[in-house]
Amino acid sequence: MSMQGSVLAVGKCLACLEFMLLPVWQGIRASSGIGDGWSQGLGRCLRWEPSSPGQGPRMPVFDYPVWLVLCRRGRARLREVCQRGRGVIRLPADILRFKLPQLYDNHQIPKVFREDSIISGYRHPKSSALDCVLSSFHMNNETMNIWTHFLPTWYFLWRFCVLCSTLNFLTDSYTWPLLVYMVLICIYPFTSSCAHTFSTMSPESRHICYFFDYGALSLYSLGCAISYGHYVIPDCWVNSFVHQHFVPIAVGNALFCTSLSCYSRFLELQFPKRSKVMRTVAFIVPFIFDTAPLFYRIVLCCGGNCGSSSALSSHCYHLLFAFLTCFLFTAHLPERLAPGRFDYIGHSHQLFHVSAVVGTHFQMEGVIADMMSRRAWLVGHGATPSFLSTIGVLVVSFALNLGVIGIFSAPLLWKPDQSHAAARERKEQ
Repeated sequence: MSMQGSVLAVGKCLACLEFMLLPVWQGIRASSGIGDGWSQGLGRCLRWEPSSPGQGPRMPVFDYPVWLVLCRRGRARLREVCQRGRGVIRLPADILRFKLPQLYDNHQIPKVFREDSIISGYRHPKSSALDCVLSSFHMNNETMNIWTHFLPTWYFLWRFCVLCSTLNFLTDSYTWPLLVYMVLICIYPFTSSCAHTFSTMSPESRHICYFFDYGALSLYSLGCAISYGHYVIPDCWVNSFVHQHFVPIAVGNALFCTSLSCYSRFLELQFPKRSKVMRTVAFIVPFIFDTAPLFYRIVLCCGGNCGSSSALSSHCYHLLFAFLTCFLFTAHLPERLAPGRFDYIGHSHQLFHVSAVVGTHFQMEGVIADMMSRRAWLVGHGATPSFLSTIGVLVVSFALNLGVIGIFSAPLLWKPDQSHAAARERKEQ
């Protein structure tokens, strides 16, 4: 850079600085007149001379070095500018007095709120809804559980929007199984995030929140069955008895999953191991049934009869992460090896969430790849999806699962002993 260019750059920087600080100087000038002195001092530092005879002033020439501007009362003036600027950006007193909510250890909260090998970082067991929302923005033992499912929700929504711009979900019936699947993989992580957020309002709300979480997971398993039954089904299974009854059986599995997992929460305090086993079985049974067509295709591929290799590779990655998810859910590692060391970051439930989301991503890619590559063959063999076997099944299953959740929630919301006591008090009055 030439000398003239360097001087021009410095002049522009000083002009920008004067423009940015002009409102503050005006406030100071109104009270102390320092703004005029500053402008005069800056004017004495710079003068503009023509670069050649007959041309206007273009190049600044310094009478003395710039650092003298700051040395000659510059520090005092900058200090006053900062003091006046501090009043402009002063935070309200309520914000300055804000304190993070208190966190508790496992011996300070009721047993229903405790998690295996998690010692500290618990929220208040009777938090308000606003407290629960705010708790997601400060570190506790549920913060990462909330965000590891809330952020993937937006990722799946983005993928859904991209598919909506490329596929015709309204009139093309072949895309309806994918529509059902995409809706449900957006719902289940969001429901889980809400369950972890509002699970500390009361013992009853904790159970009900996780009832909805289990219901969303069971509907997700139904979405997997619908997409697998229409896109992933092996060629030799098309139009067979299994193919025709695949989705209805999946509806029964979804209701079984919701019912058994909700019932397991009532045994959690007295029989924790039995409750864990029942909940694990509730999710494993639909998984084994849904992935049976995929396992069959993988066996055929091992025998040399492979279909879409890109789809099968994505499905294999999904199965790998599905097994990892099941292991993390049942093993409670690594917090079981070092209780209290992974209370906030790194415990098994967070890893379980991450593994489940990554597995769902590979599953989604495999389903989309199968849908695109097998369309001509499936439609040619009469395997066109119907409204009843896709969207109709989703609506019916959604209503049935809500009914199951309502049945298990009713004893928690309505307590006969309290109602009889209240009625007795009214009679006495």
